[in-house]
Amino acid sequence: MFIFQILAICGMLSPIIYTAMWVIIGSKQSGYSHIRDDISSLFAVGAPNRRAAQLFIITESVLLFVFFLGLHFGINDGGGSIVGPLLLLISSILGILIALFFPLDEGGEFTTYKGKMHIALVVLMGLLTIAGMVLLWLRLQFAPIWSGFAIFSIVSAILSLIGVVISTIFAQGKYRGIIERIMVTPYQVYYFVLALMVLLVN
Repeated sequence: MFIFQILAICGMLSPIIYTAMWVIIGSKQSGYSHIRDDISSLFAVGAPNRRAAQLFIITESVLLFVFFLGLHFGINDGGGSIVGPLLLLISSILGILIALFFPLDEGGEFTTYKGKMHIALVVLMGLLTIAGMVLLWLRLQFAPIWSGFAIFSIVSAILSLIGVVISTIFAQGKYRGIIERIMVTPYQVYYFVLALMVLLVN
């Protein structure tokens, strides 16, 4: 159906916009290092290009939300549990809330309530997404056309979980920026491939 194709395009655009945000905004910010500095610092309180970074993040999160709204029915004609798509939808809502209301504190710190909530919501968003990946694997592993994606889904979940653990270990290190970028890559690739699958099968 045409509506699913529109939703899928929204889903494919989201990771592209997210990546463009930290590449473009990071390159414009004097003294910012993609190796050392985390992505959230680009829209932290007092960041020089905070508003532009926020606009990018809100846009990509809304696009992802719109895609996930129709995901349940865009996969295997709605056959199977709605829980996986629902968890992904909730995760995208958290992304919007983070961008609007819970920036990191100045300098990328997290000492205030909002700064601490930023970290908590980012972690929760990541875990919800991983859970959604696992549940989609369970839902689709025996579904015609989707079985190959089911394997991709569980592999993405494992890689994402490993990335979360590694990024947590090196959260305060001098390479946290590049480690975070590697960590978010499985998520962004997953969103794009999932949206591409919905586009192709509808």
